Amino acid sequence: MTFLSAAERTFLSAVSQLAYCNPFLPERAEFEREALGNEYVAGEPVWSQPVKDPERPRANVWRIAERLETLAEQLRARLLSGKNAGEQDLLLYEDGVIQILYNRYYPRFLETSFGRESTKDRAIRWIFYRDFLADWRHFLPENVSLPTRHDAAHTFACFRQIQRAFEQIFRDIIGGSMPAAKLRAAVWQSIFTHDMRRYRRTLYARMSDFATLVTGASGTGKELVARAIAQSRYLPFDDKKLLFADDAASFFPINISALSPTLVESELFGHRRGAFTGAVGDRKGWLETCTQFGSVFLDELGDMDPAIQVKLLRVIETRTFHPVGDTASRKFQGKLIAATNRDLAADIRSGRFREDLYYRLCSDQITTPSLAEQLADAPHVLRDVVHYMARRVAGAEGEELAGEVTGWIERNLGPDYAWPGNYRELEQCVKNVMIRRDYRPSRASGSDPVDGFMNDLRSGRLTAEEALSRYSTIVYRQTGSYEETARRLGVDRRTVKARIDVEFLARL
Repeated sequence: MTFLSAAERTFLSAVSQLAYCNPFLPERAEFEREALGNEYVAGEPVWSQPVKDPERPRANVWRIAERLETLAEQLRARLLSGKNAGEQDLLLYEDGVIQILYNRYYPRFLETSFGRESTKDRAIRWIFYRDFLADWRHFLPENVSLPTRHDAAHTFACFRQIQRAFEQIFRDIIGGSMPAAKLRAAVWQSIFTHDMRRYRRTLYARMSDFATLVTGASGTGKELVARAIAQSRYLPFDDKKLLFADDAASFFPINISALSPTLVESELFGHRRGAFTGAVGDRKGWLETCTQFGSVFLDELGDMDPAIQVKLLRVIETRTFHPVGDTASRKFQGKLIAATNRDLAADIRSGRFREDLYYRLCSDQITTPSLAEQLADAPHVLRDVVHYMARRVAGAEGEELAGEVTGWIERNLGPDYAWPGNYRELEQCVKNVMIRRDYRPSRASGSDPVDGFMNDLRSGRLTAEEALSRYSTIVYRQTGSYEETARRLGVDRRTVKARIDVEFLARL
């Protein structure tokens, strides 16, 4: 008898692919089907958190786990009895064992809190590593020659990272549409790359070298994506002290558009006393405060002053920076994540954004889909997202509130409302209906401000000044630059700035 029968090899091959695939892509279901054959239970094509029963166990996952446990014990006995096995069969056995251990200890990782205790208490939290190590040695005994000598402590650390990443993505990026599934899958790849084996071997220690750029319209969850990536960083585990390198990966967000260039520079790089008016003492910036396991998040990156863009480029290229007013360099150890709703290609053409900085950022780029894109693919997603938001807003009353909100939307906005403010607008709708039993969109249902402007022009409803103001605003929205807008319109910069309609701009 060979070490593996044909049926066992087919099963373990599917398990091996399942263990290392992206869980949020449809391929996961195909690997489950290959592993279970006729026992496969058909379900959703993509993995998303169900609204009605969020804690519902996945039948296929546990069917595979049960079969795998039984088979692994049989294969272990064959190995210890001296049964000869080829390298490929041993690799399949190892992959199966890794999957067993992950299934066994996932609940323990999930139950473990991440609070700030003393060093002694933190060690107690991870004392179950001893149970893990015993299981590890049971299935992967040192006296059996295996092709890949995985390190137990490193695997334990990877398991914790995978559990954290899955929970962050699965529970916070919701929606059963294909655009939402692709977003979850893209976030997973940003954390682990497309090749989990390579990540486990070497890249786990190098992902902070790659900046991540998140693009998408306002209100589509760019910061949610950034937090999921930042809080899913790899943290090394010390198997002697039973401690992880840090309790949790830190996250330092900076909203560029909310601060003046001077304050942005100070928040980011820090400053020395007397560097500028109001700098009454030395201050560390987020780049210096951030540990090697943390992340700095630059929101509204497109609004960054060009002079600061030059300094940021140096940070990405050399991993060093200088605080404002200081000549001594500091080292940035963490990961950089940036987000923008602007058209950076247009900003590059207009000179507002540096092309070389863009190319340093776009090696890892994620685009968040609009709510309209989700609804076009799967209309039921609106109900799911409303339920999610209602539970967050109203707690135990969330189910009843969700029914009220979905009913109000059906009666007053209809299925074709475009939700131009995306998820942020929908959340305001949920809150408004809860408080006032009413919601008044700032824009007419499904309307495009530019289309409205053209209709007003055709019907002669605008004065000359209103027409010039809105047209100037449209061109400014496209260019992002007073100078470029003035050049296109043949007027000076001050005239353009005076004509910008701020309210109309906010609607574009």
